[in-house]
Amino acid sequence: MAINFTGEFTTPRSADEAFDFLSDPNKFGPLFPDFESMSLQDPTHFTMKLSVAVGEMHGTAEIKMELAEALRPRRALYKGTGNAAGSQIAIGARFDLSPLDEGTRVAWQGEVSVFGKLAKLTGGMLEPLVKKNIQKLIDALRWALYAPPTSVALEGIASDAAQAAPAEAMPVAEQPTSDKPS
Repeated sequence: MAINFTGEFTTPRSADEAFDFLSDPNKFGPLFPDFESMSLQDPTHFTMKLSVAVGEMHGTAEIKMELAEALRPRRALYKGTGNAAGSQIAIGARFDLSPLDEGTRVAWQGEVSVFGKLAKLTGGMLEPLVKKNIQKLIDALRWALYAPPTSVALEGIASDAAQAAPAEAMPVAEQPTSDKPS
């Protein structure tokens, strides 16, 4: 089962600042919802452990990620594969940056593919959960990229930070759209 999402948001940061954040696994990785830990193999390869809970199924996903493309200051592309609950998972996340007079537009695309037991047993529960988690990731990215670079404390920043932010402080989030036919 493949689920695709797209959206965009703006940040007051320059394209270089946004690129630096998005292309750094130490900054990008911990923003994933249900993040447990990360080990960095080199500047472009890392492994994340994420908590997985879908219905009655609970476990840990170990996802091997790669910063597959980094074109300063225009694009960051991540690809990842892993396993959880007897299933294979593939993740893709692409961020295209466009400078604006007052910051940067971040157009993003995400894809999650799940094959095996998890996809079969969770049925229709999987897509809403993936959509919710992608929105949490994008909200956390928006919050991290909205704050001035020196004021973002990356240790302990969670996707809930976006929800705790004053509503008037951040621009309204664009909701992710699913490319999956209904």
